[in-house]
Amino acid sequence: MSGYDAIANVGKSIERLLAQAFSERPPVSGKTTRAVLVKTDDLMPKNTHTAIGPYALSIFLYRIDFNKAMRAAWSAVGTADGKGHLALDLHYLLTAWADNAEHEHMILGRAMQALEYTPVLSGPLLYAQATPHLADEPQAATTEAVQVLLEEISTEALMRTFDSLPTDYRLTVPYVARVVRIDTPRARAALPVIDARFQERVSA
Repeated sequence: MSGYDAIANVGKSIERLLAQAFSERPPVSGKTTRAVLVKTDDLMPKNTHTAIGPYALSIFLYRIDFNKAMRAAWSAVGTADGKGHLALDLHYLLTAWADNAEHEHMILGRAMQALEYTPVLSGPLLYAQATPHLADEPQAATTEAVQVLLEEISTEALMRTFDSLPTDYRLTVPYVARVVRIDTPRARAALPVIDARFQERVSA
């Protein structure tokens, strides 16, 4: 099971996997390339050098959607165990940052190679936050797995996404992580039913 930090944990898992791949085999010889999770403000031109760096691959979560294939199945599980099970797809943009086009291509190529080699995040590959949880807060199960794969979206949709961001279009590859599950804590006990009866007395 997963708690409320499941979305953050998946992002950190992808970041850690790619950082390890860049460390083992640098995309560009002589250049230190980092993988970094970013937020919208980090994509502003004035922030990119410090937030992302001159040689990097940014990982930007731009959309969260429910998983259509698993929504009904997990809803049925929730009916049985009294908990909520929200199955999600996380949509990422992987963008290369470098001094020239060739190096950008090499960074993206190395990232895609690493994700193709390890397309499923499970066990120790799934990052676990050192976040204090309530006693009944769901934890990630050892059998849980998240698949990270290339997403097929149209060029028009990708361009529209960049139109809403504070940066010009850059060489970018879309990926989706599925299925990411957020479970609720154990079901709350139902409130007792109070049966109130009123009788009207009419005086003669």
